[in-house]
Amino acid sequence: MKSTVEHLSPTRVRINVEVPFDELKPNFDRAYRKLASQVRIPGFRPGKAPARVIESRIGRAPILDEVVNEAIPAKYMEAVTAGEVKTLGQPDIEVTKLEDGDHLAFTAEVEVRPEITVPAYGEFAVTVDDLELTDAEVDEQLDELRARFGTLTGADRPVENGDFVSIDLAATVDGQDVEEAKTSGLSYEVGSGELIEGIDDALIGTSAGETKTFTTTLVAGDFAGKEAEVAVTVQSVKVRELPEPDDEFAQLASEFDTIDELRADLRERLTRVKRMQQGVQARDKVLDALLETVEVPLPEKVVEAEIESRQHDAVHSFDHDQDKLNEFLASQDQTREDFDAEVRADAEKSVKTQLILDSIAEAEQVSVNDSELTERIIYQAQRFGVSPDEYVQRAQQSGQLGAIFADVRRGKALASVVRQAEVTDASGNKVDLAELFGKPAEEPEESAVPAEEPAAP
Repeated sequence: MKSTVEHLSPTRVRINVEVPFDELKPNFDRAYRKLASQVRIPGFRPGKAPARVIESRIGRAPILDEVVNEAIPAKYMEAVTAGEVKTLGQPDIEVTKLEDGDHLAFTAEVEVRPEITVPAYGEFAVTVDDLELTDAEVDEQLDELRARFGTLTGADRPVENGDFVSIDLAATVDGQDVEEAKTSGLSYEVGSGELIEGIDDALIGTSAGETKTFTTTLVAGDFAGKEAEVAVTVQSVKVRELPEPDDEFAQLASEFDTIDELRADLRERLTRVKRMQQGVQARDKVLDALLETVEVPLPEKVVEAEIESRQHDAVHSFDHDQDKLNEFLASQDQTREDFDAEVRADAEKSVKTQLILDSIAEAEQVSVNDSELTERIIYQAQRFGVSPDEYVQRAQQSGQLGAIFADVRRGKALASVVRQAEVTDASGNKVDLAELFGKPAEEPEESAVPAEEPAAP
């Protein structure tokens, strides 16, 4: 087999392949066996007819078609490997010559990963927020813990922010009942923002037994994007009483004997969270610096595929009804043109990010071991509320396992850049992120902080 690679652009090549017929003998043998099992020829058992008899029966063309269809994918992969072509996506293949008994020739045009030059990682310098922790933040964490042990008691007064109410809901759009919005005896914490927009303002000041109406824009269901009139009836009002923050509470809610020990533990936990936030901020800023600094020619077909995927996800929540999506966008003061432009910008950024991090991963010889891949699978399974086995099965069915592997590898590639970059806080102090991103290159430890989450399979 002979193959050559012709560069059409920085992101696309044409691979020219010629295969002599003597290399296709195994393909012909398999084609004859397959056709022999499908064609019944008098005097021969199924699958036992000689090649010349099969040919005389069905003609040469079906045999050549079978050989070509089987041979091209394998020969294409051979040419890709021989030419060290870093392909992206599926090729456009065209048979250019088929001379029976002589040779098969075809071309394959395919998107490729462009050559990318990344500056020295140590040249990147980013600034993150100071690690500041106030007593008020510790108090807030303590209050949240107290709330878990709180008790609800009835309140004979109008609803206030933070109360717990039992409510009935009903909604109409242009006089038509919205069945999916109808409910009774629903428990709700006023001010939590977990229900529809406008309900908190309607509830505050309302007493048990009273009904208030308000208008809101529905964001899901058959009437998504439509303005609805909602009636909310308060059945009961309750207030949550919190236990006193004392030593007795510390012993009840934790392994500590005193409230001071509990507060110290909460402070330490919050400090770790804030260090993690600094790490995430550093990671994001280093990635932004990479995107701003590095020139990347974008493979248009890869970008278009990303755009199509994002648009599909957007319209999926509206039952694939483009009109409903457009109505929702209008309710958010956004035109379809603005939405499409935003989707394209996000898709281009995503593709550029992947190409840069893939190049870094290759340059740094980043690998992914089984435990790292398993850790990501467990994390994703928990996010989507399924077992790891079910998540893997879904990923296999949708062809997403490779994407999960690639995402872990990109996260490690970005971590290798972050740990070599200069990171300081707003006060000018150097920030040590070794706990998150590992030690310098001479003592490698991989980061567990991902660069970007993968699509759900």
